[in-house]
Order: sequence, then C-alpha cells, then structure tokens
Amino acid sequence: MLRETSLQHTILPVGLLAALAIAGTAGTAHASDWELDAAHTTATFSVRHLMVSTVEGRFEKVSGNVVLDDANPARSSVDISIDASSINTGNAQRDGHLKSPDFFDVAKYPKLDFKAKKIDKAGAGKFKVQGDLTMHGVTRPVTLDVEGPTAAVKDPMGRMVRAAVARGKLNRKDWGLTWNKALEGGGVLVSDEVKLEIHAELVEVAGKAAASAEAREPAPPKARNP
Repeated sequence: MLRETSLQHTILPVGLLAALAIAGTAGTAHASDWELDAAHTTATFSVRHLMVSTVEGRFEKVSGNVVLDDANPARSSVDISIDASSINTGNAQRDGHLKSPDFFDVAKYPKLDFKAKKIDKAGAGKFKVQGDLTMHGVTRPVTLDVEGPTAAVKDPMGRMVRAAVARGKLNRKDWGLTWNKALEGGGVLVSDEVKLEIHAELVEVAGKAAASAEAREPAPPKARNP
C-alpha cells in the first residue's frame, strides 16, 4: 500500500505537469512563419497635386516577415522594410526630388520600417493593425486596415502562399516631410495627407514554423523513481 501510494503521488503531479505543458503550447501550435514575396508585393502611395488631381507612386523594393497565429491573431507579428531609394512615380525628375533632402533624403535615411504593436479583429477577415512607422529618421504610430490573410494555397513551385491588403493614411509633416509650395490662387502644391496601400503576397518559410514551435515547447517532465 505504501508503494502504491508513493506511485500515485509521483504519477499524478507528472501527469498534471504534462497536461499543463500541452495546454500552454496549444496556442502556439497554429503559429507559422511567412516572408513577403517581393516579386508579388506592392507598396503604393498617393497624394493630391495642385489640390485638384492625384499622383500615385510605389516603392519597388519591399521585404518583411510575418508570424501568423490563426488561433489567436492578436499574437501575430508583422515587420516590413522598404528601400526608400526604390521610389517610382513614373517621372525621373520627380523621383529625384523625392529622394533629395526636401523629402525622403534617402542618402541619410535609406529605409522605411513598420513594426506592428497591436492587432485587433475588426470584422470577418479584417483587422486593425497598430504599429510604429520609422521614416525620415522619425518613428510615429500609424494604424493600418488589413483584409486577410487569405487561406493558404500551393503555387506551381510547391510553396504555400497567402495574401493580405493593408490600407492607411498619414500626415507626412509628422515625419518631417514638410516641403511644399503655396499656390497663387490658394492652397499648396502637394497635400500633407498621404494614402498608403500594400498588397502583400506571403510565402511560408518551410520548416521554420515547425522548428519555432518545437523550440517554444517545453521538454516533458521526467518521472521520478518510486
């Protein structure tokens, strides 16, 4: 009877610890790692010109990493980096001006970085993503309205792919982009408000998700000899 009681006191706590370990890792089991596919991702912006028309542009070089937790999207993470010198508005003279110290000053500030800080559900397949945008040497909060990510599909190369769209707007003066010219009839040459839109295609990082989950999972407790 003493031996049986001793076994019970040993096995029960071990079983409880194992159950807690499984429960603790259940929330991370759905997490997966993804990278932006630069060939199929676009980061565009638009501003008002002369107060009457809209000029659009894009950044040609965008990279980033996303950790998606489908079971608990609030635990997902988003990190995006943009090469400021890759700006393209379809006009070489204008692009040169945008790269100059009047605007992005790409020689001094070569990148734009966004890092998500908070993710809230905003409806079916929609999220509010709050994060820090670093641009022109200034870091300030910005909120993006995100649709997606879509369900994963397999591309012809056998990779798992998902997609999402993010939209937002900001006041460029908040990041020190203050250059402008007043118009004779009133108003300014370029609007302060800038609209943003990112169409992102994500490719799963093969093997990384499993390795990350395994690294996060605690080792099962060892049973003691009765």
